[in-house]
Amino acid sequence: MIADKNIIKTDFLVIGSGVAGLTFALKSAMHFKDSLITIVTKNEKNECNTKYAQGGVATVWNKTVDTFNQHIEDTLIAGDGICDKEIVKMVIKEAPDRLQELMDWGTKFDKTDDGKYALGREGGHSQNRILHHKDITGAEIERALLAKVKNTPNIEFLDYHFAIDLITEHQVTKKLITRKEKITCYGAYVLDEKTNKVKTFSSKVTMLASGGNGQVYSTTTNPVVATGDGIAMAYRAKAEISEVEFIQFHPTALYNPGEYPAFLISEAVRGDGAILRNFKGEKFMHHYDERLDLAPRDIVARAIDSELKKSGSSNVFLDCTHLNYDAFKTHFPNITEKCLGLGIDVRTDYIPVIPAQHYICGGVNVNKNGKTSIKNLYASGEVTRTGLHGANRLASNSLLEGLVFSHNAFLNLTKRFQKILFHKNIPVWNDSGVVKNMEKILITHDRNEVKTIMSNYVGIVRSNERLRRAEKRLKVLYKDNKRLYDHSELSVDLCELRNLITTAYLVTQFSKKRKENRGGYFNIDLIKKTV
Repeated sequence: MIADKNIIKTDFLVIGSGVAGLTFALKSAMHFKDSLITIVTKNEKNECNTKYAQGGVATVWNKTVDTFNQHIEDTLIAGDGICDKEIVKMVIKEAPDRLQELMDWGTKFDKTDDGKYALGREGGHSQNRILHHKDITGAEIERALLAKVKNTPNIEFLDYHFAIDLITEHQVTKKLITRKEKITCYGAYVLDEKTNKVKTFSSKVTMLASGGNGQVYSTTTNPVVATGDGIAMAYRAKAEISEVEFIQFHPTALYNPGEYPAFLISEAVRGDGAILRNFKGEKFMHHYDERLDLAPRDIVARAIDSELKKSGSSNVFLDCTHLNYDAFKTHFPNITEKCLGLGIDVRTDYIPVIPAQHYICGGVNVNKNGKTSIKNLYASGEVTRTGLHGANRLASNSLLEGLVFSHNAFLNLTKRFQKILFHKNIPVWNDSGVVKNMEKILITHDRNEVKTIMSNYVGIVRSNERLRRAEKRLKVLYKDNKRLYDHSELSVDLCELRNLITTAYLVTQFSKKRKENRGGYFNIDLIKKTV
């Protein structure tokens, strides 16, 4: 980094350390060898949604039985009519090349005894096409990428650095900018958590790769760092946001009261033949979809929700007792170990499961090159709305999305990066007049209230009245938090709460505007209108 008084200059500022951020940083660093790439992440280097991705990455690898058209069709069906078909085609067709790059960088995917890649199958897929590393695929990809980053000299990695806000004309001119005006990103304000000082980063290019917003819900598979920071920052900077009403609930999180986040039972378990059963031990998916246990996630999650409401029970079960135990243990060692630790032997016992918030399908609007509506601000991964997922993400398309859009963003910059200049008059962060916040309990209370509001009113099943109640309560929380934020010394907890309230409010507002049920959005008041 180049320090100029109180301003830190870096050619590329990458916010987030998952697959989207790391691959973009690596490609930029290897191509622009004289440039500086700075990655900031608010926790440890590997603490991100990528790390917790169990299933794998979907791609057409075995072309003797699978085709691009089949993968495209599966994605479009899961997206329930909301996908951008041209984007879907682009991503699916680029997938094999992006996966080969991961392998070239050291990612190891499981192979069969004859040396071929072991391809799994998950809900919504018509073929076995999931490349995986046991049941910790995301962690393996993260390991390989971090090792590559460590050996790339022009990348600087700053962990425990929390991005607060993007720097645009709003900060530079001190005027209120509208969404209709031309806006440019000049960097970001970042809180150094170790010193509790805010650093001002001036960058030519900013890549937003900060992940999703799972922490707005009481039950989620997302790590505690998934607080919607990128979507909220982009929204405050007046970037275009869309389709955030489409929240994907994973059907099978381990039911283990008191554990947070929820431990995910990979969809690949059902792909290998596991069967969902209700509290009576009866199969039930045939009542809901002809694809049975391998129907898309939105359908399976609503089916489980329906079974729970009919029975009053706390969970349903996943039956693996008929599966080959040695093969199960090899493919899912962490799931096996986790279950055994709770006294569940998958050879004889059913696994108790419930749906949990898993993924946000919408976010910051980007084009095929990862460009947002704000000049020099790119975005990739779960923080975005690309058009790939539509109303419901097809299993194992998420890591793929980050790989493709980060690659395309890099390619776009090879054509225009040399023309981008640093802004000469970026103001440094000003925290004069703030006081140390001694009311930490207020932040904890409000954070829990956001989770309760969203889980009760903006969950798997919504209604007009539930959405009205959510909106009303979130408005009160917003006003209280703004007052606290404006007058308090910054902390990660306070900034995260600000972002959680913002993204929760956005999900609620977009939910109110949607007038038809699609994929991950289901409003009981719209049933008659959509039949």
